[in-house]
Amino acid sequence: MIPIDNIYDDMEDRIEGYGVKEYGRPVKRYCRTLDLRDDAALVAEYRRRHAEGNVWPEVMAGIREVGILDMDIYLAGRRAFMIVETPLDFDWEEAMARLSTLPRQQEWEDYMSVFQAAGPGQTSAEKWKPMERVFHLYDD
Repeated sequence: MIPIDNIYDDMEDRIEGYGVKEYGRPVKRYCRTLDLRDDAALVAEYRRRHAEGNVWPEVMAGIREVGILDMDIYLAGRRAFMIVETPLDFDWEEAMARLSTLPRQQEWEDYMSVFQAAGPGQTSAEKWKPMERVFHLYDD
């Protein structure tokens, strides 16, 4: 298990918050989660492989090619939380099916599977589980 003091390595960002893009049009958000393996060294390497400039260009291009506007992955211990923003007419199932066929995408998924509590050969859509929104601050 990862010690609690290692969970908040980016405490400064957590205190200040994270910026949000403005698209000039309505968008929708998908929230997904997966667990990483219970190994501090693997979690650290997962972070390193997702650091700016380390994700393969073909994977970044494929994400954009299927219509995803923005994607963030956050970590709390070994729990990964992904937020994906898309146009309103985005179809998750269709986009994920297409994404899995694009250059190097499945290779990337297999490359990441060593860190994830998921098996090799699974697509992104199979590994990342949808989260249920249990609260929303509605407008009056």
